[in-house]
Amino acid sequence: MAPPNDPLNTKLELSLQNNFNLSDGKLSVRGIPLLSQVPQNVSFSPFSSLFQSSDAPPSLLQRVLSLSHKGGFLGFSQEDPSDLLINSLGWFSGRDFLSIFRFKTWWSTQWVGNSGSDLQMDTQWILLDVPEIKSYVIIIPIIEGNFRSALFPGSDGHVHIWAESGSTQVKASRFGAIAYVHVSENPYNLMREAYSALRVYLNTFRLLEEKTLPNIIDKFGWCTWNAFYLTVDPVGVFHGLKDFDEAGVSPRFLIIDDGWQSINLDGEDPNQDAKHFVLGGVHMSARLHRLDEGDKFKNYKGGLLLGPNAPSFNPNKYKALIDKGIELDCAEKELNVANAANVAEIESRIQKVKKEIVDLFGSDQSNGPKKECGRRCCCKEEEYGMKAYTRDLRTRFKSLDDIYVWHALCGAWGGVRPGATHLNAKIVPCKLSPSLDGTMDDLAVLNVVKGSIGLVHPDQAHYFYDSMHSHLAKSGITGVKVDVINTLEYVSEEYGGRVQLAKAYYDGLSKSIIKNFKGTGIISSMQQCNDFFFLGTKEIPMARAGDDFWFQDPNGDPMGTFWLQGVHMIHCSYNSLWMGQMIQPDWDMFQSDHVCAKYHAGSRAICGGPIYLSDHVGSHDFDLIKKLVFPDGTVPRCLSFPLPTRDCLFKNPLFDQKTVLKLWNFNKYGGVIGAFNCQGGGWDPKLHALRGFSECYKPISGSVHVTEVEWDQKKEAAYMGKAEEYIVYLNQTEELLFMTPKSEPIQFTIQPSTFELYSFVPITKLGGGSIKFAPIGLTNMLNSGGTIQELEYAERSAKVKVKGGGNFLAYSSETPKKVLLNGSEVSFKWLVDGKLILKLPWIEEAGGVSDVEFSF
Repeated sequence: MAPPNDPLNTKLELSLQNNFNLSDGKLSVRGIPLLSQVPQNVSFSPFSSLFQSSDAPPSLLQRVLSLSHKGGFLGFSQEDPSDLLINSLGWFSGRDFLSIFRFKTWWSTQWVGNSGSDLQMDTQWILLDVPEIKSYVIIIPIIEGNFRSALFPGSDGHVHIWAESGSTQVKASRFGAIAYVHVSENPYNLMREAYSALRVYLNTFRLLEEKTLPNIIDKFGWCTWNAFYLTVDPVGVFHGLKDFDEAGVSPRFLIIDDGWQSINLDGEDPNQDAKHFVLGGVHMSARLHRLDEGDKFKNYKGGLLLGPNAPSFNPNKYKALIDKGIELDCAEKELNVANAANVAEIESRIQKVKKEIVDLFGSDQSNGPKKECGRRCCCKEEEYGMKAYTRDLRTRFKSLDDIYVWHALCGAWGGVRPGATHLNAKIVPCKLSPSLDGTMDDLAVLNVVKGSIGLVHPDQAHYFYDSMHSHLAKSGITGVKVDVINTLEYVSEEYGGRVQLAKAYYDGLSKSIIKNFKGTGIISSMQQCNDFFFLGTKEIPMARAGDDFWFQDPNGDPMGTFWLQGVHMIHCSYNSLWMGQMIQPDWDMFQSDHVCAKYHAGSRAICGGPIYLSDHVGSHDFDLIKKLVFPDGTVPRCLSFPLPTRDCLFKNPLFDQKTVLKLWNFNKYGGVIGAFNCQGGGWDPKLHALRGFSECYKPISGSVHVTEVEWDQKKEAAYMGKAEEYIVYLNQTEELLFMTPKSEPIQFTIQPSTFELYSFVPITKLGGGSIKFAPIGLTNMLNSGGTIQELEYAERSAKVKVKGGGNFLAYSSETPKKVLLNGSEVSFKWLVDGKLILKLPWIEEAGGVSDVEFSF
């Protein structure tokens, strides 16, 4: 860690007059009132007056201090100390805002309005449109001392801030910096500047720009969750990988999700794994009784799946189990809301389904030969268990670089079983914060609260994680997906409150990730609350940007199969505005045979991160997969993560019946905008739930323009924004259009649950200006522009390095005199509309990269 930087050397940067002013009950920015009726107990302090020192890199520190006049802190004081303090920050109405709020303990999403009373509970930040000065202002509730804060709606347009410690033993009455405000003329600069300022001020997290991205960032993978849920076992995973390998799209990473651990329930034999779990429910009360793999994987014998007598696999059995698991889940939800007259019938149905599940599992849940010796096994370690299994996977699947496994932040959903391990664990009752009142009913929350959490003492947090991770690392595991993160706030009463408990756990986790997984082998999930990002992201480089991929509505709406997919895209894209400052947004998996799989594929093609699936074994759309993935298991990745265009920021693309979600991103030699019709479902403030809005599920019209790509947001892309003319390629309709910065927008109409991808490629003039040329890329890939690796122009030629095989397309105003492919002249097709088409092979020895030269 770099030594703290001395602010005395940076007085010059702190000397500019602050853009904000609080006086006469008004918080103003550059003379424009933002909040009125601000209570007298609310204070404003310029950034410069509170900043002392930082461990940030000098370049980052200088950048923040040079802009420090654009931000400052809000505080408030009350007479009586409390563990939960609520205070108005003032009133506003008639001003458009975008916000992010927690709709579940662990998930956040977008909301818009124009009054303080339009806010939703537990809002993480609010972005205000200030057209009077062509600017934007953000208000971010933050961490101060032992308190975290969030914004809430007040009456009559007021904005309330809640500051909570999470423990009745931790109280305060005065805050000097419980929220941060910042102004900028550019909304994307605003997010970067504001979170950079907080990184420098708080010193408790690091920005994404300071971190190394994980090895899986540009890879294709497979996750076992939707394929198996808790029934995952070695034989099934092997056959799943075999499906992909035989189809020519081998995953480069594997995530073995929940279901692999050594867990059982209180009251059961403390030395035996629980059996017959399929989905959630009672499983969420289960606890770790060992810190290594469960018996399904522990009993695996090395070589079992590599020989001619490998166990067979029946995918229909697992699909049937999952169907029964869903049936059981629905019945248990019915029971939670049933009246007395229906209880007996539902309970009888539950017992019947449970028996059917047991029968489907059969006598041997491990689906393979068992290890014949007991717990005091004398067999060599490498012959059995996870180490032997990962070795066999890598022996059979040569391209498999990374294998991750799932675990909850507290170990399992229910934590660690007291007395079962060497750790000091204690059953701690769960207490939900009042700030979660009004969030969506969640069966997972109900089950975790019902079962309590076996919490390892925070003093042992590093020991706890290292005990798990060191074993995994020695067993060939290269990373972890850490889930159920925000349950930590439920059990903070006796441990100094939520901030102190979180610091201990996140510090222990970070140290273990550095030691065991190179500091990058982690994906965080179920973590979308501000205290995680402000306290837990010093090391974590990647985190989920949205709620889970739901292949159907768990609450029974048949149209949820469609509208939930649009909701997922809204979660990921708007959350990326803030999360992307600290972590690489992960857009989660999907299933390639889902009815909306192509819709998901369109968003993943430009997500800028890894692409992974959770297909059932034997259930794949390989034609679609090959539009996303190269034969070597890499993906044509965008340079950044996608963000909503400016005209979408203060709109509701879910159920306003008029807005199409548009997302911009960059490739190396062009920009891309994805247009997605997400209308049809979303958050209902009255029901406090996500639901369908069937009247909105219809075609939506809109427009797109090259100037909506924010070229200046990436240094290496800025020059492309200065082009005089662009060629625009529409991936789905395969059209070529011309556009200049002064052209009229391209009009479109997009059907429900569909999309279009627009590639904007600068046109270069060759031959003294007589020839116009622009490479588009492989049109058989959804992110066509991502296939272009290098581009070099000469007086009358263009050289292009292209990765992938298939149909290469360029725009050329004239037909080339010749085209060379890897040094040899080849035939090509040129059409009068300027389409220049060439067939490229996948050459394994060259890593799939072809050298193409066009001469005029």
